[in-house]
Amino acid sequence: MPVQMKLVAITLDCPDPLALASFYQQATGLEPHPKSDADFAGLNGEYGLLIGFQRVDGYRAPRWPDQTVPQQLHICFQVEDDLAEAEDRLLKLGAGKPDHQPHGDKARVLTDPEGHPFCITRR
Repeated sequence: MPVQMKLVAITLDCPDPLALASFYQQATGLEPHPKSDADFAGLNGEYGLLIGFQRVDGYRAPRWPDQTVPQQLHICFQVEDDLAEAEDRLLKLGAGKPDHQPHGDKARVLTDPEGHPFCITRR
């Protein structure tokens, strides 16, 4: 019988946890965790899932799709808006858009202000 495990947190390395939490808070509307600080910040997600951001000295941003500094993780979000509208809003918040877009019209690959790739897709 498999061990029963419930996913409770996803944590991203970064140089400034509060700044990266602010980006994702503005992008998702999730509420900041009340104990967030300069070393570890979090956002309270649905069903008890926490998205965390931890300070790492000497942080090196992923270079997706180049693997000189691998991505190690990416997050996918469903959006209610038209993909182009959601993309535009996220770019205005500070997201980046890599030239390599492998999903055609089905999804967009963006990067957060610290270089972590994430996808947005319609339901």
